[in-house]
Amino acid sequence: MTAAPTWPGTRQRARQAIRADGGQATVELALALPVLCLLLLGIVQLLVVASDQLAVIQAARVGARAAAVAADPASTGAPAAIRAGPTSAHASVSIGDGVVTVTVSVVNHTDVPLIGALLPDIVVTGSAAMQLEPP
Repeated sequence: MTAAPTWPGTRQRARQAIRADGGQATVELALALPVLCLLLLGIVQLLVVASDQLAVIQAARVGARAAAVAADPASTGAPAAIRAGPTSAHASVSIGDGVVTVTVSVVNHTDVPLIGALLPDIVVTGSAAMQLEPP
């Protein structure tokens, strides 16, 4: 077998083309990395809000259960919900037609770096209703 003929300068031009594209990957990474970091921080903030949402719903359930079995539901449900909820939570109790409803809300401050400057604070609210039980 004979080797394929090569044109003069073909290898040299191929080497120059490879050298010319050497920094392209670095530039693409430099352009894409800030977007990826911002996306990752956005996901972290979303998880923080979801965690607070679950905590608020659980606090409302605790407050509704405490109010449903108490002799005085109006004065028992809110403190129980506040104790079970995240810090700086606010709770309200409403009673009607034999059902007690506890609503808990908390302001979630968007304090994840970079995301906090882009998004306003989020109010997370959860409520739970239970039938009043006879004392």
